[in-house]
Amino acid sequence: MAPVSEQLEPQGAGGDAAATPVPGPPAVEEPRRENGGEWCPGSGESGAQPRAAEEAPRSPDCPGSSEAPEPPEGGWGWVVMLAAMWCNGAVFGIQNSCGVLFVSMLRLFGSSEDKQLVFKTAWVSSLSMGMVFFCSPIVSIFTDLFGCRKVAVIGAAVGLVGLLSSSFVSTIDPLYFTYGILFACGCSFAYQPSLVILGHYFKKRLGLVNGIVTAGSSLFTVSLPFLLRVLIDSVDLYNTLRVLCILMFVLFLAGFTYKPLIPNAKDKEGGKKGKFKLPPMKKICNFSVFKVLSYRIWAFGIPAALFGYFVPYVHLMNHVKDRFGDTAPEEVLLLCLGITSGVGRLIFGRVADYIPGAKKIYLQVASFFFIGLMSMMIPLCNVFGALVAVCLFMGLFDGCFICIMAPIAFELVGAQDVSQAIGFLLGLMSVPMTVGPPIAGLLRDKLGTYDLAFYLAGVPPLIGGAILCFIPWVHERQKLKERAKPVDGETTEKMLEHESTLVSDTTEKPVKELDSGF
Repeated sequence: MAPVSEQLEPQGAGGDAAATPVPGPPAVEEPRRENGGEWCPGSGESGAQPRAAEEAPRSPDCPGSSEAPEPPEGGWGWVVMLAAMWCNGAVFGIQNSCGVLFVSMLRLFGSSEDKQLVFKTAWVSSLSMGMVFFCSPIVSIFTDLFGCRKVAVIGAAVGLVGLLSSSFVSTIDPLYFTYGILFACGCSFAYQPSLVILGHYFKKRLGLVNGIVTAGSSLFTVSLPFLLRVLIDSVDLYNTLRVLCILMFVLFLAGFTYKPLIPNAKDKEGGKKGKFKLPPMKKICNFSVFKVLSYRIWAFGIPAALFGYFVPYVHLMNHVKDRFGDTAPEEVLLLCLGITSGVGRLIFGRVADYIPGAKKIYLQVASFFFIGLMSMMIPLCNVFGALVAVCLFMGLFDGCFICIMAPIAFELVGAQDVSQAIGFLLGLMSVPMTVGPPIAGLLRDKLGTYDLAFYLAGVPPLIGGAILCFIPWVHERQKLKERAKPVDGETTEKMLEHESTLVSDTTEKPVKELDSGF
């Protein structure tokens, strides 16, 4: 191949007719350009690339490029948003309405001889909610490997099978597997891709879209308890579960709308050849997020606060029956929780935009303080109206806690690791959310009242909130240390650069002396 200087051609009318060959450095092949002149790394033949080409930005359309294409900010993304909204509503609408199903299960499977009936029945609902979060780290890995569409569709299908099989049981024991594990695992695999896919289609409007999508759970939580009560009274629990299967079937169809715009690990590794090789384990399970001290405190402080979080959702309906009888409209309480939770997500999500950095944590601290306080006030409410007021405040701060989880994760670990950071957090949250309601049910069986259970349910949020108070201070210290690191790195780089310059000068002198001798 001819030297670079011999490849020069005349440019325009004023160019030279030909370029005189000049001895130069070893020949360097010009990189092959694709997609309208953009340089694709790895597309040229072997050999060093010119420096200009090395510094050229990668094109999103180039094979092997790691840079994601710019989100379209709409188009098909609006359909994806509606599908994700349905997913949030179907999954958490059913989960949050478990109090209605819980009362029906007590009536259907109850026996006067069973001294631990409430304890056993509470395990069904709490196990289901716990498994949704427990599977989150695994779902993150599968989503990275196989993409949002496949994981969401298969998850919805598994959830449909679990819910349908729950409608054919005759005792409480099979529900632990069909409803508590199979249905919940399917919901988990369907839910998490609905959050990931939004980032493929939106960037500037992502906050708005996330607000609309998460409002789906509030919308279903508000309306579903009334529908469930009507269905249970008219067609019994078994047929009600079969009607709920319609929601899961629509969720199954909605998963097909998740058309990915960013290639997953299988597409990156296999390419056009269709061969798939698993990425290194370090990329699959990114445990490096736990090296961040502020994230470690957050990841263990949040679960510590949640031991009593799910207790009102499971036991509040039965507590109302114990305290006020069958005449009290207990579904109104879930209505209040759902409405104010949606309002809280919109209000506090906007407020969080004005709070800099990790100081957003203080919103969660305030949320846990009020959630714990409201839980302790439930046994003190001897009037149904007072219980409605408590649920209104509890829902408001529940929405605050939920809506700022993702922004806080971005602040603590950065955008690179936020997906698995949230997955690990949700997995850790599953343990207290699973254990809390059965313990409350056991106390009810032993003492005959829920009073002590609700008092104790308010303690963990107060403790967890106190732990989270240290995070902003720890995070600021980490940032100061990180700012000092680049200075040291630059100093070392300059020293190495200076040393290499000296070495090059000493090697050039003998060459010049040799040239002058000829």
